[in-house]
Amino acid sequence: MKIFYRLTFVITMIFLLVIGTSSSAFAQANDIEGGPLKDDELLKDPDPNGDGLRESHANNKNWITKWYGPEGNYENNGSFQVSSKRDLIDEGTNGKLTETKLSTSAGLNLTKTVDMEWKAGNGGTRKWTVFELDPADGNNMNRGGPVDNIDTYGMIVIHAPVARKAIMSPAHDDHAQIWINGEKWYNNSRWTGAAQTILHNVEVDLKKGGNVLLYRVGESGGSAYINLHFDDDTHKDCKIYPDKSKDQNGFFGEVAGSLDVDPVGKLTTTWADIKRHR
Repeated sequence: MKIFYRLTFVITMIFLLVIGTSSSAFAQANDIEGGPLKDDELLKDPDPNGDGLRESHANNKNWITKWYGPEGNYENNGSFQVSSKRDLIDEGTNGKLTETKLSTSAGLNLTKTVDMEWKAGNGGTRKWTVFELDPADGNNMNRGGPVDNIDTYGMIVIHAPVARKAIMSPAHDDHAQIWINGEKWYNNSRWTGAAQTILHNVEVDLKKGGNVLLYRVGESGGSAYINLHFDDDTHKDCKIYPDKSKDQNGFFGEVAGSLDVDPVGKLTTTWADIKRHR
């Protein structure tokens, strides 16, 4: 009997050791700090960036479901490896907007009058609206159009009562890029593994008031998803829009008190815009 108990104990310990080792290899996403990204980091992947960093957040209740953006995707992108190096917002507005500028209050406000005018083969004219995505859907980027070779743009406004640090956790397939308030905070060409699985927790700075976030994901083939959530305290203390709005007018009604107001006659620009035109 003692031998049986000893054998059972040994088998149990080996099982727990194997499970523990396997979980630790899959259960700790890498933390990214020290952003925003510098000029030489804008299209570089985080390091490390391997499969062992994958962490399931399927039980997290904070996944964002509502977004503001073009009413349809950019299509026929030639693969995300090609499209990710191009500013499709710049191309679609003939320079009136860029990705960097769109992630500011001034750029967001311009969407009231500036539509996306992509070529007919790339989706054509896209107006701006509120759309909803299911975070559990591994193909939530498709949005009724082509399922491969697409780019999706989504925006939110995070109203923070005070300036703060926040942790954002993106899930994406494939290439993700995220800007906040005119600065790029995240770039990763590697898919995260599942619609609610992440590779990295990213520390970002939120200013007091409205923070404009632009999220872009480029897809080639297979699953196609774009998801994001923040840490519990950020979701508890801050208000994230779109909330109850269903269209552009409703969205701007919600964020009216959050966006920066530019002085009359002031030319709004960014360092990225200046460099683009040099």
